[in-house]
Amino acid sequence: MQIKPLFDKIVVKMAEVEETTKSGIILTGAAKEKPQVAEVLAVGPGGVVDGKEVKMEVKVGDKVIFNKYAGTEVKLDGEELIIVKQNDILGIVE
Repeated sequence: MQIKPLFDKIVVKMAEVEETTKSGIILTGAAKEKPQVAEVLAVGPGGVVDGKEVKMEVKVGDKVIFNKYAGTEVKLDGEELIIVKQNDILGIVE
């Protein structure tokens, strides 16, 4: 199954969380921070949103950084995904 986002929505998959620090300390579940870097899996077509023309600036395969608590979490075929609006994306990681 696939998700086809509408308007200015983007489907992303979170990057893996590191379980050890650079010095080798193993982190517990409570000590891990929610990652803010994700890979773009699908991009909506853009168009007119709230009366304004929206041009999509990201593409499938981009690594992006987004607001910490942005988006809606969904589980599809056992995979955890997040659907965010384009204006919640802060930048593209190169």
